[in-house]
Amino acid sequence: MKKGKKLYEGKAKIIYATTDKDLVIQYFKDDATAFNNLKKSTIEGKGVLNNRISEHILSNLGQIGIKNHLVKRLNMREQVIKLVEIIPIEFIVRNVASGSIVKRLGIEDGTVLKEPLIEYCLKDDNLGDPLIAEDHIYAFEWATKNEIEKVRKMILRINDFMIGMFRGVGIKLIDFKLEFGRYKSNGKTEIILADEISPDTCRLWDSVTDKKLDKDRFRKDLGDLIPAYTEVAKRLGILHEQSNVSAVNVTKLSSIKKRKWNESVCNYHIKKRCFRPTG
Repeated sequence: MKKGKKLYEGKAKIIYATTDKDLVIQYFKDDATAFNNLKKSTIEGKGVLNNRISEHILSNLGQIGIKNHLVKRLNMREQVIKLVEIIPIEFIVRNVASGSIVKRLGIEDGTVLKEPLIEYCLKDDNLGDPLIAEDHIYAFEWATKNEIEKVRKMILRINDFMIGMFRGVGIKLIDFKLEFGRYKSNGKTEIILADEISPDTCRLWDSVTDKKLDKDRFRKDLGDLIPAYTEVAKRLGILHEQSNVSAVNVTKLSSIKKRKWNESVCNYHIKKRCFRPTG
């Protein structure tokens, strides 16, 4: 398989064509952006860590029956993925209130939600990825009711798995963003998980200290991002390849009021690459 021309470049990744019309190569960049691209930086090594973490999570999700676009990792920065037609919706999954929902609704940061909350945002950088209602999706035919029903079922399974996976290594899964696409194979079209799952797309807090281990460190100038991402990779049992990593300016971590959280640990076996919830 040979790498072809660049098909698309986003804020964090580049997509290249291959000699196989059904497969593309996804390259993870070191660019960091926040606030709809108003804040930008380049953090050497970020793409390497996101590549490995996303590969690990998507591979494990595949093992529990969540179909996704990952085929294999090529090297430190690249993956072979299935070519999909991305549904233009960002699905935000919230277990704990933080970020934009706190500002919008005046909810206390760190409030644990009784049930997972799924929000929809239109995937459009020029519009600032606006929050939309489910009725908007059907009115403008961005997806069908059947597709959204399938996506929601997948989301709840993904969330259950990831809560257990991260809880087992001492991390709270606060919220995360997912994207899905239409994959055509053998004359049939199916909805599969796409994009990436990494500290760039998740809010991850240490279970004991509430220290942020995600892109909020960049958004809020909380300190070096690379050690936080590396910590996530280490806890998940990922040994990323040797790379040169540049530190960004370190600032003192803001004190965070501790919230109540269920600290029970799921029986997550990293080495066996399987997931078995206890009870």
